[in-house]
Amino acid sequence: MPEAAVHDDPVATFEAERPRLRALAYRMLGTLGDAEDAVQDTYVRWHRSDRNAVRTPQAWLVSACTRICIDRLRRARTERAAYIGPWLPEPMIVEAQDSPTLDDSLSLAFLVVLERLSPAERAAWLLHQAFEYDYPEIARALDKSEPACRQLVSRARRHLKEARPRFAPDRAQADAIAARFVRAAATGDRTALMELLAPGAELWSDGGGKALAALNVITGADRVARFMVGVTRKQPASMRRVFARINGMPGLIAWQGRTPYFTLSLDIVDGQVAGVYIVRNPDKLMHLPAVT
Repeated sequence: MPEAAVHDDPVATFEAERPRLRALAYRMLGTLGDAEDAVQDTYVRWHRSDRNAVRTPQAWLVSACTRICIDRLRRARTERAAYIGPWLPEPMIVEAQDSPTLDDSLSLAFLVVLERLSPAERAAWLLHQAFEYDYPEIARALDKSEPACRQLVSRARRHLKEARPRFAPDRAQADAIAARFVRAAATGDRTALMELLAPGAELWSDGGGKALAALNVITGADRVARFMVGVTRKQPASMRRVFARINGMPGLIAWQGRTPYFTLSLDIVDGQVAGVYIVRNPDKLMHLPAVT
């Protein structure tokens, strides 16, 4: 990877790397607040470090941020085990990335799968696959040997392949399928929904105990279609639905007045909707910017 130049201004050096650190921290932790806190903790360590001894600031900052995220993720897993209903990452309005790997690693569907990995496996895979770090760089970031890092990436890749085979759709095709799905849901057309859903489709609904949501993951096209029709009938007639790219994937934000009511993100695999991800927890929606 290209190395960042050493700047005389430590603040400028850090700010140049802030977007990369934030991107890594969000993919590691799944919440914007935790990601920002991890980045801020990285800045504090950077400010207190002996920067004259740092040869490559970029590598130093990524290593520090990665280790902070691993520690935070270990603590967060205890809290998420007690979470009411399925836990989903905080949704963001993000367009597709230049890198397909970065784009896929940002989707709610993929972040959910990453939850199955250990913190170290998650960090190693992200650094290698999403951020294109080589094994010596990963070894320095994780303070492990290169063989150990290769094993971490290999185990992560195996787990991810088992949980999530990929057949990446064309963006235009995905948007068209998403539009049909949203229209069918809005009109209560269960037959149309069934035609779009994969047989083993899953629906995740995150209310966090603060908004009505399914307390378990709903599996199967018929059950998902029934849920979508039933929940749509209960939604306020004045609700405004606005298409948005949620974490780079097609979806929408539903607004009740100026308050976000929920986000919906669709995981489209091999021409069918394989996953529906609905976030209703108001704490995870308050950061969303108003869209028209």
